[in-house]
Amino acid sequence: MPRVPSDGEDVSSVRVSLARSGGTRRPCVRLPDDDALDGRVESGTCDALGVSQGDLIRVAIGRDEYHARVAADSRGRLLRGAFDNRRLARESGEGTNRLVEWLDANGREPGESVVLDVVVSGELYGLRIPGERTVYDADRGPRSSLADIARDVDG
Repeated sequence: MPRVPSDGEDVSSVRVSLARSGGTRRPCVRLPDDDALDGRVESGTCDALGVSQGDLIRVAIGRDEYHARVAADSRGRLLRGAFDNRRLARESGEGTNRLVEWLDANGREPGESVVLDVVVSGELYGLRIPGERTVYDADRGPRSSLADIARDVDG
C-alpha cells in the first residue's frame, strides 16, 4: 500500500471551515462547493472534491482511518462525524464520533479551520490541523461490487 505525505504532489490540500449545523451543538466540517474552491486550495490542484450528499467516504485523522457520510444542509455539504465503520457512519446516533473527539482534543471550534487533504478523490480524505504534516496509507477501497457486498453484510 503506497504511503503519501500530506505535502506530496499527489495530495491536494483544501482549507475548510468548522461550523455547527442543525440543532446539534457539535462542530462539523463544512465542505466548500466545487465552484468555490478558488482561494481555498493550499497545495496541489483541486477542481472538485469528488463527493456528493449521501456518499460514504474514508477519513484519515492522525494515524487512524474512519468512515463518514457526506451530509448536506441549506448551506451545502458537510461532515458531521467520523466513525469506526461504515454502518456507524450510515446510522446517526450510534458509536463514538471520532471527528468531534479529534476537534475537542485539538481545541478546534466553529469559525476556525482545518485542512482537508484529498488523498484518493471520492474515496479517501484526510483531516489535519493547519501547519501539521502527516502521511497517509493511500490504498484504494474495494471495487464497487465488493463494496456493495460488504454494505449488505454490514446491514
